[in-house]
Amino acid sequence: MPVNSEAQSRYLQNIDSETMLRLPKASFSGEIVMVNQLSKTYSAVKYLSNYRVLGFDTETKPVFQKGIIRLPSLLQLSTDKRAFLFRLSATGIPYPLKNLLENADIIKAGAAVHGDIKSLKTLRRMKPAGFVDIQDIVGQYGIADKSVQKIAAIVLGVRISKSQRLTNWANPVLTAPQQAYAATDAWVCREVYIKLKNYESNFSTE
Repeated sequence: MPVNSEAQSRYLQNIDSETMLRLPKASFSGEIVMVNQLSKTYSAVKYLSNYRVLGFDTETKPVFQKGIIRLPSLLQLSTDKRAFLFRLSATGIPYPLKNLLENADIIKAGAAVHGDIKSLKTLRRMKPAGFVDIQDIVGQYGIADKSVQKIAAIVLGVRISKSQRLTNWANPVLTAPQQAYAATDAWVCREVYIKLKNYESNFSTE
């Protein structure tokens, strides 16, 4: 569906660092649920399946040497109220979670999702569906910047932190800042998608 000219002119094309620093800082303020047991996976998927739009992201232990490939450590799926952090090293991708990731009727909004999906497919064969990359759609609104930080600043008028990006996501216990970062990354993609779609066509989110 083409985006009208009014929607295109609503947003800045680019935003500079100085302007971003003046924006209010935002992070996910809902409940963060760590999913590190199979039983918790079932209840998490049951809850998430009630939503039409989820925020999506993954985290992998950073690699600082060429030729080393690591499996994804964390999968994040967020609503406006709860963010679920799936510890993939503990649970893998069990059937209910696979089902959710393959459900075309539930939108999973993220950034650079192709790489995330490719990474998840190293853990289990699946046919992911319903994924939307906000980096692909912001151009329709005249937005040239593609980083999640800048997209959030332009669309939502907020500043999000990326300070935990290169921390160790394979640690047995994730720190509170890591959990907040992971939840925020997924949540903000959902918020951006909904803001854009609400403006365009009063999109229903549940």
